[in-house]
Amino acid sequence: MLFYRFLVSGISQKIVSIFSAASRTRNKGKQPRKPKSCSSARPAPLAAGDSGGWDFLDWLGPDTSACIFHRLDDPADLARAAAVSRSWRQFVIASGFCKSLCLRICPDLACFTRAAEVTKSPPSPAAHASGASHNAERDHQIYSNLCGALVSPKPSANCIRDCICASSTDRFPAERMQNTLDPREVVGIRPSYWSSKGQDDPDVPESLTYRLCSDLCIVDEIRIRPYQVSFYDHQPIFSSKMVRFRIGSNGDGNHQRVIADGNYTSPEFPMLQENVLQSFKLPRPVLCIGGVLTIELLGRMQKAIDDMYYICICHTEVIGRSFSPSFTVDISDGATILMYLPGGKDTGCDQ
Repeated sequence: MLFYRFLVSGISQKIVSIFSAASRTRNKGKQPRKPKSCSSARPAPLAAGDSGGWDFLDWLGPDTSACIFHRLDDPADLARAAAVSRSWRQFVIASGFCKSLCLRICPDLACFTRAAEVTKSPPSPAAHASGASHNAERDHQIYSNLCGALVSPKPSANCIRDCICASSTDRFPAERMQNTLDPREVVGIRPSYWSSKGQDDPDVPESLTYRLCSDLCIVDEIRIRPYQVSFYDHQPIFSSKMVRFRIGSNGDGNHQRVIADGNYTSPEFPMLQENVLQSFKLPRPVLCIGGVLTIELLGRMQKAIDDMYYICICHTEVIGRSFSPSFTVDISDGATILMYLPGGKDTGCDQ
């Protein structure tokens, strides 16, 4: 029977508890009504091809059923519900529950104009003929897999692939930005760090822009280690006063616009004058669309022997998870499209 299959799926107790709570709220303060006869209260039978029993969704009605399904917060529960019967699968797909759950887990996904599936062969004539139903099936497939990626227990890792640009560099190539990719303070016999150009004004900001390992990443935390100059007598630390992060890209390849047009800007965090890898946790996990992250270094703390203010960074890390190669992004002509590649496996950001 249908209800027995649902019980075996492992989510019946959750559905029943949600339905019971909704019924109690809806009927609070109302006089009990005389129960209907068995013939009028009987739900519709299952669709052809399903096992024997009555369809629970027809018994509750589409509105109540939708309210219950929207309370499910685990992608595995939606997948199990869609596997109960043909009618249940059609209801889950047509209602777009997987996409709704993705948006609840990660609100940044709302910026996507649409989703598309990348296949080796063109769509069949039957797919074109089915129209809206085919699109709903495709979106269900895409967002069902994306839900699984969003809640994956896979640990976070450093997502930086390479450097894009620095706002300034003092002595190139000895003090270039690429040195910040190496966690060591000394490489060979040379100190390893990036240095800005000197400024008379301590409020002049600097920035470092990095390319991440994927066009689509979830970023949780940024780590920065300021550089301590050991060859000065008092060994000063050339940190900035504050730090801020811009995450995301407009996709046009222009570095200046990339810095200005990120899809997320963090609050400002104070940076300590300590020679340690300092952790800056974002208020929430952020979806980096376009694979670009800019570190803004605000305010200068130390003067060098030339009486100019500098900022020096030894090492940086961007901690998160990549969705590549299963998912990528196409940003063009003002549209941001989520691209799904079936069969791809998440390789992560391990260096």
